[in-house]
Amino acid sequence: MELFLDTADAQVVAELSEILSISGVTTNPTIITGSGKNPEQVADEMLAVLRPDQKLFMQVLAEDVDGIMADARAIVSLAPNICVKIPVTPAGLRAIKAAKIEGMCVLATAIYSADEGFLAAMNGADYLAPYVNRMCNLGDGMQQVADLQTMLDAHHLPTKICAASFKNTLQVHELILLGAGAATIPPEVAWSMIAHPSTQLAVDEFGTAWEQSFGRRTFA
Repeated sequence: MELFLDTADAQVVAELSEILSISGVTTNPTIITGSGKNPEQVADEMLAVLRPDQKLFMQVLAEDVDGIMADARAIVSLAPNICVKIPVTPAGLRAIKAAKIEGMCVLATAIYSADEGFLAAMNGADYLAPYVNRMCNLGDGMQQVADLQTMLDAHHLPTKICAASFKNTLQVHELILLGAGAATIPPEVAWSMIAHPSTQLAVDEFGTAWEQSFGRRTFA
């Protein structure tokens, strides 16, 4: 499974990459505009902390096919490890086919149903980003993701689900159980997954017992 961070904060990416096996970073227009930085600055900062084998995803803004392709070409020209995100609108689905012909790495995004995701996979998308939390707000979003994974498996498509839009660790937990190929999570959710307070309490107990017996909190 590939784990991505959904953020425009390169410092957080560098910190979490030291702790976790991070496959890269996803961004979107909302994340970038909320960072107060321009897209080129975000890209430069991210590429400075990412290894060549870690991916950076950036999203097109244009809504017509020609415009989407122009945006996509500009995005992938920034570095070899950049993938383009394209929403699954009718124009977006056409552009996904065209982008794959040009050899781009493509993530189909803004997916709200298993059917949308499957059709994007049929068009060659490398990754699919169903919006888990938003889909859950509209109905049984996790079941839609499960259906999508079943569809991909049944038809032997290599496309990976890269689930997005998480608000809590339970959603990530359920997604991992479904066997999805990838997920992109906000840094705050990542920290929640690795910072269970009971773990530190156990470590404190071990240290206290050791210090009381041997006068130190190290093995040697």
